Amino acid sequence: MPKNKKRNTAHRGGSGGGGAGTASATAATAGGQRRSVQPFSDEDASIETMSHCSGDSDPPSLVEDGPEALDEEGTQEDLEYRLKGLIDLTLDKSAKTRQAALEGLKNALASKLLSEFILERRMTLTDSIERCLKKGKSDEQRAAAALASVLCVQLGPGIESEEVLKTLGPVLRKVICDAAASTQARQACATCFGVCSFIATDDITELFSTLECLESIFSKSYKEKDTSVIGSSPSTVLYISSLLAWTLLLTICPISELKKKLEMHFHKLPSLLSSDDVNMRIAAGESLALLFELARGMESDFLYEDMESLTEMLRALATDGNKHRAKVDKRKQRSVFRDVLRAVEDRDFPTETVKFGPERMYIDCWVKKHTYDTFKEVLGSGMQYHLQSNEFLRHVFELGPPVMLDTATLKTMKVSRFERHLYNSAAFKARTKARSKCRDKRTDVGEFF
Repeated sequence: MPKNKKRNTAHRGGSGGGGAGTASATAATAGGQRRSVQPFSDEDASIETMSHCSGDSDPPSLVEDGPEALDEEGTQEDLEYRLKGLIDLTLDKSAKTRQAALEGLKNALASKLLSEFILERRMTLTDSIERCLKKGKSDEQRAAAALASVLCVQLGPGIESEEVLKTLGPVLRKVICDAAASTQARQACATCFGVCSFIATDDITELFSTLECLESIFSKSYKEKDTSVIGSSPSTVLYISSLLAWTLLLTICPISELKKKLEMHFHKLPSLLSSDDVNMRIAAGESLALLFELARGMESDFLYEDMESLTEMLRALATDGNKHRAKVDKRKQRSVFRDVLRAVEDRDFPTETVKFGPERMYIDCWVKKHTYDTFKEVLGSGMQYHLQSNEFLRHVFELGPPVMLDTATLKTMKVSRFERHLYNSAAFKARTKARSKCRDKRTDVGEFF
């Protein structure tokens, strides 16, 4: 017992730690000695890491108060200390421990900008991701691909992200094209390959190669013209992710290559609108709307040969009342295809507003919408924070330099929990009174007429 206390004290360093901090420090210190000394069993490591990742590295706990959390002394050091422990745990013998560490790192990087910390450990992180993609199973590969995407978002365009893609690109390509790999892992790698290429690809040849790789996957979902219905299969999610990643890369493609791709796929994509899978129908519809927007951007008088047949198909999907389909799917489909039909027929787009902090962003075209949806999928709840602070994303969406706000301004913008409680209570009382009058049996019915 005294030995354990002494060991924990020695490894705790300058961080004021609780149980989780001590565990991660022990794992981090033991990382270099793992071949000769096992401080705890794989089962213990897994349990400890799972609690550590779900508690300490979850976005709410890492960034409870957003940017102003960094004003508190020691917070940044404590966060980096935890992340170092997670990086070491990506080398653990237990697959569950490695997966939990990857997910913890992904959540942390999606929730906060850590440019300096990442730059210093970029090669280590890249090596860990590569190892997990090569040797891991389905869930571990998915977690590694998700971390790779967020890593490139953190790094932004430049030499560093190019080197990450140069290392991981061949591995991602191999997993995507490996029929023996799980569909979920291939799907995650397809999304990752598209996002990382969008950020880091500077070589046109590499961009074309990535497009062809993704194209070879979703093209398998095309059917002959005499096939009226395309069934849903376990591979459908892979086709969808590959199509959406391919469409994202088209938005940065040179005009000459873009024309070739449009000519090749414009008349094949409508066949996917007959899929049994609602998500495939929606992905195909949104991709078509984006392709029309790109084509008209190159040629204002662009004409689609089979326009009448396409609009009829889109109109049918926008008013679909098929009783064999779920109500939720039909509502979602009708909403999307009303917008797609407007885009194809009238060149119109319903502007959407995204609020983050004191700023507003207006999504006024399909290219912007698809780009926003892709990065929102990658960053999750951290999207708003990155829109405020990440220079790369702000450049992509033409938001200008980050808006600098002092702590006092941020605090005045936030409504306290007590104020929200008072407002909700008052609203509840007013609503109750209004309803009580209508429900009161003594009220003269005649007064309502």
